[in-house]
Formats: sequence, C-alpha cells, structure tokens
Amino acid sequence: MGALPKQRISRAHQGNRRRHHFIAAPTLVPCRECGEMKQAHHVCPSCGRYRGRQVVQIETRQRASE
Repeated sequence: MGALPKQRISRAHQGNRRRHHFIAAPTLVPCRECGEMKQAHHVCPSCGRYRGRQVVQIETRQRASE
C-alpha cells in the first residue's frame, strides 16, 4: 500500500512551497578585454576570449548594404 496524504494541501500552502521555484536572471560581469557584459566563467560572446586567452574566433558580420 502506498503512502497517501491525510489532508488536501491548500493553494496557499502549495504556493508557499513553490515560491522559490523561479528562474533567476544570469549574473553578468564586464569582459576584461572588450568591456561587453558576459556571463561569469564563460567565453565572451563578442570577443571570444576567456581568462586572457583567445578561445573562439569571432567572425564579424557585414551588412548586406555594404
């Protein structure tokens, strides 16, 4: 026989339990090289550097009008 709840959990108690189940915005820090905002401990998406080393080659896009 499985365990069953003795009482129904009210919406208020259910909401109190779930009030911490939200998604937090990522913490952003300025890149040391280019100054753009990036996630901490991640490669910079604008310059491709991580901890002073070039990790990813970033290609600059040109507009169609040029």
